[in-house]
Amino acid sequence: MPGIWETHMTFSQRSRSVFKTIAVVLALALPTALTISAADARAGGGMSSGSRGSRTYSAPPSTTTAPGSTSQFNRSYTQPGAGMNSAAAAPARGGMFGRAGGFMGGLAAGFLGAGLLGMLFGGGLFGGLGGLSSILGLIIQIVLVVLVVRLAMSWWQRRHAPQAAYANGNADAGPGPGPQTNYRSGLGGFGFGANNAPLEIKPDDYESFERLLGEVQAAWSNEDVAKLHTLATPEMVSYFEQDLAQNRARNVVNKVTNIKLLQGDLAESWREGETDYATVALRFALTDKTLDRNTGAVVAGSEQPSEATEIWTFARRPGAGWELSAIQQTN
Repeated sequence: MPGIWETHMTFSQRSRSVFKTIAVVLALALPTALTISAADARAGGGMSSGSRGSRTYSAPPSTTTAPGSTSQFNRSYTQPGAGMNSAAAAPARGGMFGRAGGFMGGLAAGFLGAGLLGMLFGGGLFGGLGGLSSILGLIIQIVLVVLVVRLAMSWWQRRHAPQAAYANGNADAGPGPGPQTNYRSGLGGFGFGANNAPLEIKPDDYESFERLLGEVQAAWSNEDVAKLHTLATPEMVSYFEQDLAQNRARNVVNKVTNIKLLQGDLAESWREGETDYATVALRFALTDKTLDRNTGAVVAGSEQPSEATEIWTFARRPGAGWELSAIQQTN
């Protein structure tokens, strides 16, 4: 009996150690998560969401406004390796453990599960060590899981990412965009002019893009889903609704005001079937703050203006105007 009692005590002590470790990790991670949330509360949530037709997983060309790279889509109906019509399919599971395959999800779950169970029963990367070593062991295992999954996702997407429509022989998509020659103009900061894109983008189109930038943010701030349906594709509206629901659950409302386009460039434009696409880089000023619904107190962001640079893709069908089809973040 004493041996059983001693085993029970050891198990309880290890259980408490695991719970303490998890609490420490969450305490370390929470400030970072709150910082990211506060900085990216505007429409789109600071994530890359939406679809760019057959070019969803092809990086748009860099521009003067956004000379760096763009983030891969966190949320998209279009799946890697699928054609342009896949956007009509059911929403995809986003994130690292989404539809890229059960392999990645199982791999990550296996690593993380092994680490937690190892720590619970005295094993893991730092088996037999306790206290600070256990905490460091869990953190290192989590970092390893993230690195492994990122490498696996990168490999998966490189292998299955569809080429641009013109590379697949799609005559409607045209020969693909050539180098952009943008000229500064007085049109709201947009650079436009001669370009070799297969679809001509005119000054009126740039005016529509600038107008949509402001109207989407205003409808988002007012939580006007009906208005968003007139400004964006059903896919993008579904993401806006998800984010708005999360705000309501947290009893906050995000207000984005004082939108002003500072600089914009056309990255590429093309046609697929009957749908026109235009991807533009936008650098804009805004005031982004999140308020408590009951008191109106600022809980994130501030009254001070800030700037953001994003890649927006617009889509247009015959007889209709441009709609927001995707938002991508810049690196």
